[in-house]
Amino acid sequence: MSATITFLGGADTVTGSKYLIEHNQKRLLVDCGLFQGYKQLRLRNWSPLPANPAHIDAVVLTHAHLDHSGYLPLLVKNGFRGRVHATAATCDLASILLPDSGHIQEEDAFFANRHAFSKHAPALPLYTKQEAIHCLKQLHAEHQGQWFEPIRGWKCRFQPAGHILGAASLLLDVGVGAFCFLAIGSP
Repeated sequence: MSATITFLGGADTVTGSKYLIEHNQKRLLVDCGLFQGYKQLRLRNWSPLPANPAHIDAVVLTHAHLDHSGYLPLLVKNGFRGRVHATAATCDLASILLPDSGHIQEEDAFFANRHAFSKHAPALPLYTKQEAIHCLKQLHAEHQGQWFEPIRGWKCRFQPAGHILGAASLLLDVGVGAFCFLAIGSP
């Protein structure tokens, strides 16, 4: 049986990085990023994920930039209960960036409501600071250069990438072939 990869983001744009790997009825999401930039890209964040978050077994992050990690609070809010694997430094950065992102989203919604320029009444944040804090307990630090199993029988290894602190390229072996994901993106 073969493995499949579905590009849920990071295609046709450099933002919203999400790759769903499926094999033997198991699902791994590599990166979990927000779409950023132009409005038509940001609107994609409000669309339901094509895969049910409750059916995703694990997430692996290549680095903490929001276009690779910023969708995690929504994933958890919508039913994801598994572990989020990342390097220790990525976990540390995400614990700062995600709550800050939630706070900014709340402030943007408050501003839109105060000045009545949203077509939504009331304007709502994509997620809150508290929802971002809640998702952090699912982060699990892995050592670079050492194999780990995000899903039983699936092997992963982080190798330093030099993009930002904690960034890593990911080698993933699901038993029928290996995939390599690079921690790349806009600086």
